[in-house]
Amino acid sequence: MPLTDNAIRKVKPASTTLKLSDGRGLHLEVSPAGGKWWRYRYRFASVPKQLSLGTYPTVSLKDARERLEDARKVLGSGIDPSAQRKALKASKATDAGNSFEVVAREWFLKYSEAEEWSDTHRTRTINMLERDVFPRIGALPASQVTAVELLAVGRKIEARGALETAHRAIGTCGQVFRYAIATGRATRDPSGDLRGALPQAKTEHFAATMEPKRLGEILRAFDSYEGTPQVRAALRLGPLLFTRPGELRRAKVAEFDLDAAEWRYLITKTKTLHIVPLARQAVAILRELFLVTGDGPLAFPGARSATRPMSDNATLAAMRYMGIGQDEMTNHGFRAVARTILDEVLKVRVDLIEHQLGHVVKDANGRAYNRTAFLDDRREMMQLWADHLDKLKASVSSSR
Repeated sequence: MPLTDNAIRKVKPASTTLKLSDGRGLHLEVSPAGGKWWRYRYRFASVPKQLSLGTYPTVSLKDARERLEDARKVLGSGIDPSAQRKALKASKATDAGNSFEVVAREWFLKYSEAEEWSDTHRTRTINMLERDVFPRIGALPASQVTAVELLAVGRKIEARGALETAHRAIGTCGQVFRYAIATGRATRDPSGDLRGALPQAKTEHFAATMEPKRLGEILRAFDSYEGTPQVRAALRLGPLLFTRPGELRRAKVAEFDLDAAEWRYLITKTKTLHIVPLARQAVAILRELFLVTGDGPLAFPGARSATRPMSDNATLAAMRYMGIGQDEMTNHGFRAVARTILDEVLKVRVDLIEHQLGHVVKDANGRAYNRTAFLDDRREMMQLWADHLDKLKASVSSSR
């Protein structure tokens, strides 16, 4: 006789396990302690087997019969239901271990350390992932995220008016997918399908004053700054060298040859050699700095640890303390200042300026120049630039 809900509710535990049959291999086991389990008994390849279908009353009689039918269909197709369940369980565990969030956090830890990201970049990236990306696709296996799902992430960010962040999120996800491909956890990067799917973000330029008098005042303020030697040197070297701020902060003492008046290092983004000829003024600042920091590996160690570079906020905070507004100058802004004045005022060849900015410069045949190209010309340019900055400071002094 098939079981009924009423009969199941009334059954009492016995001293041994009871087995109440519902037919077709389905039965309910009732333990002496009162627990009730649904079981499906079947044979596969002539071997007796048993499959658990859940516990009563969580799984009702109706639910148990439906699960029985599902298992019988699997068995009828020549597959062992127990083996299939184990495979699905293992697959789910694998998917959870290869979820987008797991892969993204692994990528973040690996590359933020290897490429020595700035504190600001680290914080901005992980906050964006945790706020905007993980809640929508973080639980999905990296191999199963589609372009449609990724676009939904971008459009959600765009909807709050943060279009630039939306583009950055898609780009960051693309890096995660490429890392997943490299580590065997995905086969393609869906971010490549989204080119043109979001409106183009407007480029925001870094604040950089070009007005000669104000620029001279800022440079004089840097010279008179009375904070730590590292911050004072970084403030003074930033305009002279116009490298990327993070590259200056992370500079190592061993990269400098003050006798040859050169700083050689690998550009973080491209891993290519970059040579910065040092004007006399820059060499003097570095000699003074190395009296303080020269015994350690870093030219600009942080205040709390000699093994970590100073924060990228250290010079910004110093500028704000000196009354230099965020709409007037940023660390990165000196690159724009040098690019403009060297070209428009000092009439230096643009290709020399681009070389010194660390940009890729190509010849007439489209081949990138070697980083040592035009080094003598660039030495003259860097000295010309340093002398021009001195003139700006002197003109402010004489006008007072």
